[in-house]
This record gives sequence, structure tokens and C-alpha cells, in this order.
Amino acid sequence: MGTRVQKKDRQPFKTLLGRVGNTPLVEIPHPKSDSVRILAKCEWQNPSGSVKDRAAANMVKIALEKGDLENKILLDATSGNTGIAYAMFAAAAEQPVVLALPENASPERKKLLNNYGATIILTSAMEGTDGAQKKVSELLAEHPDRYYCPDQYNNDANWQAHYISTGPEIWQQSQQRVTHFVAGLGTTGTFIGSSRFLQTKGVSCVEVQPDTPLHALEGWKHLETAIMPGIYDKDVANERLYVSSEKACLYAKAAFRYLGLALSPSSAANLIAALDLADKIGSGTIVTIFADNALKYLNDSFWSDNDHLKQNPFC
Repeated sequence: MGTRVQKKDRQPFKTLLGRVGNTPLVEIPHPKSDSVRILAKCEWQNPSGSVKDRAAANMVKIALEKGDLENKILLDATSGNTGIAYAMFAAAAEQPVVLALPENASPERKKLLNNYGATIILTSAMEGTDGAQKKVSELLAEHPDRYYCPDQYNNDANWQAHYISTGPEIWQQSQQRVTHFVAGLGTTGTFIGSSRFLQTKGVSCVEVQPDTPLHALEGWKHLETAIMPGIYDKDVANERLYVSSEKACLYAKAAFRYLGLALSPSSAANLIAALDLADKIGSGTIVTIFADNALKYLNDSFWSDNDHLKQNPFC
């Protein structure tokens, strides 16, 4: 008799899928206008701690259903958060995973990836996620039978995850009062998917980018100088705003001190964009995304700087 191959138990993976999404929407106090509300989705309450759980869950789920991962290693480029989500889901599905990420990714992110059992390939910090994408392309060309790449930058399952979850959650949790949606661009999936849903409800959608190619907003892209994600659609945004890394770091520290919120620099950048937008509109409800919290960034040097906002910018 031949050896019977034991079927992998997918229940841990299915359990994690059920815990993705339905993150809380919190109100942010601000001095801009009594007739403008600012709300934010606290995405760090997803299982691996970021908004990227949504896209990773959808991409891995579809790949497993289609058999794309049979006898293959999951391979993709990441700035950290999607990689952590991949690694978490892969561990639950007993699926090997290799991830390329810039060498300047925070120590916390590297430790999380290692603890989930992922194999990490570090790429040039100067090239950011573009360098990680190039490395993945090289590996796929060299070993097409070894790897399967979901390719988060070009996979429609990325933005579709937000069309079916993030957008509808924002609409319902705001009691259908959201008038403006604000989100930064990395893979662009969060913005594109959420916006495509919210625009069917008449919501104006504002994309946010770093103001320079060299920036400290990990995971974000300055699209004019970066590899353009295939899922990005320039016609979706109703408006575009830019935020500096320096201001984002200041506001991340201010959010700790004055709001009791441990925001990552990119979450703080989204908050700055929402505050800037509140200056422009006479009334309405702005919703933005806190993609993750500060806990994966606490080794970054700016936390130790003596440069602080002299007064509470939120009152």
C-alpha cells in the first residue's frame, strides 16, 4: 500500500480569516471647524496589526482555492506589513513563504517575520520597495517552478478586499454620513478599493503621497518617481494631497501625548491630510485610515529627538 498523504488542516487559516476587518472607527478632536468631523479606522486591530491583513487574506485565500500554491513557495515584495500578514496566514496554512523587503525595515518587523517562520531577503534601503520588487522578479525568472507570487502591487484581489470590506465598513460605521475619504498610497489597494465603493455613495476621495521621493513614510510611494503599481488608477482620486515626513513624525509624537494614540508615521500622515482637508471644506465628515500603530517603529530615531510640537494641535 502507498503512503497516504495527510491533508493540511486549514482551520487555523479559516479562523484568522474570520478575525480580519470590522475595526473600530474613532473620532479625532480638532480645532478646524465645529461642522467638520474627522474619523479614523484603527486598522492595527486586525490580527497581525495592520490594514494589510485585508489584502493579504484575500490574495492568499484566492491562491489556495485556485491551487496556485500547491508545491510552491509564496514569494512577494513588501515594506513589512503585507509581509507580516502573508507570514501569519502562511503559518496558519502550513505554507512556506519568502519575502523580499528593504534592509532598513524596522527591527520589530524583521523579528515578527522571523517568528512567523518566513524567509527574509533584504534589499537595498536606497531603492525602497522598488528594489524588493526587482529582486522578486529576478527570483521568479530564475525559478518559475519554485515560487508563486501573489504580486500585491498588481493583484486585483488587493483592492477588491477593500471594496468588499473597508469601504462598506466606513459607510456603515459613519452612519452613512461620510463625505470625504482620505488615504495614503503604497500598493494603492486601500485607497483604490475603498474609494471605488465609497464613490458609489457620493463620497469625495482624496489620495495622499509623500512630498518627496526620499521620505520616511514606510510603505508609501512617491508615485511620480516610483514603480507604478498596476492596480493604481489615476482617475479614481478626486483630489491629491502631499505630506512631509518631518511633519508626520512630529504629529506621531503629538498623537501619543495629546490623543493617547500610538500612531505610526504613515497613520500620522493620513491624520495631517485629514486636518488639511478640514481647513478646506465648510462642513462634512472625513474618514481616514490609521494603517498601523507605532509599535513596529519605536526603534526609529525620531522618537528620541527633542523636537516636539509646543502645543496641542488637536484642540
